[in-house]
Amino acid sequence: MALLEIKNLHVTLEDGTEIVKGVDLSVDLNQKHAMMGPNGSGKSTLAYALMGHPAYRISEGQILLAGEDVTELGADERAQRGLFLAFQYPHAIPGVTVTSFLRSAINAIRKARAGGEDDPIPIPQFRDELKDAMEQLKVSRELASRYVNDGFSGGERKRIEVLQLAMLKPRIAVLDETDTGLDIDALKIVAGGVNTLVGPDMGALLITHYQRILSYVEPDFVHVFTDGRIVAQGGPELAHTLEAEGYEAFAPAGVGGGEA
Repeated sequence: MALLEIKNLHVTLEDGTEIVKGVDLSVDLNQKHAMMGPNGSGKSTLAYALMGHPAYRISEGQILLAGEDVTELGADERAQRGLFLAFQYPHAIPGVTVTSFLRSAINAIRKARAGGEDDPIPIPQFRDELKDAMEQLKVSRELASRYVNDGFSGGERKRIEVLQLAMLKPRIAVLDETDTGLDIDALKIVAGGVNTLVGPDMGALLITHYQRILSYVEPDFVHVFTDGRIVAQGGPELAHTLEAEGYEAFAPAGVGGGEA
């Protein structure tokens, strides 16, 4: 059994509109999966549902993490068990510095894993780990001292998302359109962070609608997602086929748009 198992997942909006229409997917440690699909196909809805966003209702199916059914758990409980979502459009949190946010998040996870007992990360250890991660991802000290994503450029927001990934050390990372708004230098840095972090202790699902980031992060598996379903699967060569030929050949006849 893979670490993350998605079984026949159906997801609806609050008004009852079904967006994800029966997805089966397995993601394990040391694996990079790419989910590629056009805008409006339901990719982001799937990502939010995996993380437990309350606006998306799982009407059928299961999400298993390390064999545990987490389908009914809250987002914080899923995070404590090692699931992570990097947002396409990360929100700003005025008044909370990046450093404070990271330390609080780490301590919350440590407390949950210690059975509810406080187990704060020692400050020297936190500083050393943060310094190493910032150097690797080329995040400046000035940026880490600012409020989370407040006034950040698109590239700065994505670097901070990957800095969170490096510091929180989840077991499964879901990255929703991580390449959105990145120039080529930022794209290379973010991709390099993903390549470094995915390994024996982490697996990743990269959600994107074009092949750009996959020039720097070679996936082990590619899944084509249209109209709320996985309609084709293959290796990295499938991404090149999509780049050359587009999604039209994979779209069911008569399919229109939907939620992203």
